[in-house]
Amino acid sequence: MNGTMRAVRGHRRGGPEELIYEAAPKPVPAHGDVLVEVRAASVTPGELGWDATWTDGLDGGSPRLPVVPSKEVSGVVAELGHGVTEFRPGEAVYGLIPFTRDGAAAEFVTVPAAVLAAKPGSLDHERAAALPLAGLTAWQGLADHAGVTSGARVLVHGGAGGVGSLAVQIAAALGGEVTATASAGDMDFVRGLGADDVVDYARQRFEDEVKDADIVFDTVGGDTLARSWEVLRPGGVLVSVAEPAEPPQGSDARGVFFVVEPDRAGLEELTALVEVGRLIPQVDRIVPLESAPGAYAALEREHRRGKIVLRVS
Repeated sequence: MNGTMRAVRGHRRGGPEELIYEAAPKPVPAHGDVLVEVRAASVTPGELGWDATWTDGLDGGSPRLPVVPSKEVSGVVAELGHGVTEFRPGEAVYGLIPFTRDGAAAEFVTVPAAVLAAKPGSLDHERAAALPLAGLTAWQGLADHAGVTSGARVLVHGGAGGVGSLAVQIAAALGGEVTATASAGDMDFVRGLGADDVVDYARQRFEDEVKDADIVFDTVGGDTLARSWEVLRPGGVLVSVAEPAEPPQGSDARGVFFVVEPDRAGLEELTALVEVGRLIPQVDRIVPLESAPGAYAALEREHRRGKIVLRVS
């Protein structure tokens, strides 16, 4: 018997109202896994609506109830599964947990060693937990899919959000000339992240302020995405993490829609930016693990700057 732990679990598919803070079996690391004693976890908008949160598939699949949510973890290695040699017990690690596995809203979680990285030494666990999903989304979108290089003109939609706040910093660190959209109350905040210019999306049409962008990074979707094609230069690229991005007929722009993937190499790139002061995870608030249902509810109704983080231990 491996013992029990405290965890937040959902026993049937639904929203925050289905999450219960309760005793649960402590997981056992399989071959290639690391058992992580969780210090902090982060919650993500829309997570409770993903098929992968509740099933064994990214798009549909068989139920795997009860489930533990929260895919971003920072903690300490508690035990190594067979075949794991790159970590040692007691080492501080962080990472993005594969979407079809139980998450980190618990005292312990098993994670494939291949997707974990050493925690940035300059971050506490709460801020480290705010980085993996949002940071890898921004890094993969800007560096891998868009290929931001020095001097690239980049428009980031939603510059104050969990992903957008990191995208602004990453685009600037890669040498981009960054414009971001934000609410009036967030404009100074987003400038402080490294944006060269900020557009108040409620009072200004970004199409009137931005021309010949090389790259648009969209976290909003809908009408914002549709209107973004006209600000791109010929041959520019629109990367969306909100919904598929299909260029208008006759356009030579390129559209990219992708789902972030767990990736140690990407985490190490983020860590390098953190350690030289070019990337600071933005935390809206830190709440105890037992408040996870309320944290997920807040994602659905509140405006935030950065991530909501669960302090586990």
